[in-house]
Amino acid sequence: MGARFALLFDLDGTLVDTDLHHIGAYNELLSGYGRSITVEDYRRQVMGFTNDDIMRRLFPDQSTARHAELADRKEELFRARLSRLQPTAGLLGLLAWADERAYPMAVVTNAPMSNATAMLEGLELSHRFQRIIVGETLAHGKPHPLPYQTALGQLGMQPFEAIAFEDSTSGVKSASSAGILTVGMTTSLHEESLRAAGARGTIRDFDDPRLHRWLPQDGAPAGVSAQTGIG
Repeated sequence: MGARFALLFDLDGTLVDTDLHHIGAYNELLSGYGRSITVEDYRRQVMGFTNDDIMRRLFPDQSTARHAELADRKEELFRARLSRLQPTAGLLGLLAWADERAYPMAVVTNAPMSNATAMLEGLELSHRFQRIIVGETLAHGKPHPLPYQTALGQLGMQPFEAIAFEDSTSGVKSASSAGILTVGMTTSLHEESLRAAGARGTIRDFDDPRLHRWLPQDGAPAGVSAQTGIG
């Protein structure tokens, strides 16, 4: 039997950079209330959190039912902005590397399933992942560890047999608190913020030469270099 190792990926900001699409959709929604958010507002209040959390923060005076309606409308506005998407640099090479070794891969996201499906289709990557774990279908989304625990359970892997890639503090907290070695993507946040949340290291994209520190080397047991190659 070959070495056991799994690659787990966040979606927004990790597989593809969609921040500007999200910010535009939120501002279109908020314009009806005479409000808007900045990039910094997005990073602090929105990025990586569930829609329930986001709507409570953005619309504290609205009812739970209205929060659900506003979230649905925002996601409609977001999907309307999607066309053909470009994957993060180096991603296709990493996926091919994993496929050659029969390493299972999963997407673990707080995005609604409709968004996740639209993004993966836009990337033409829907067929590349064995599992898609969506936080809204679980009792807890990120930053709770349950989404990553669920991914491990469905893939039949242990935490030490996996690596997670995340670009948000809530995502890093989710993966690292599940016991998974987590690499932060500096798509939107600085290395310091990601490390403070629990990332063991950071990369700018999947072409970053630092990535190889975290992956098992051919001929070594899966997870060995990921555990000892920290630098």
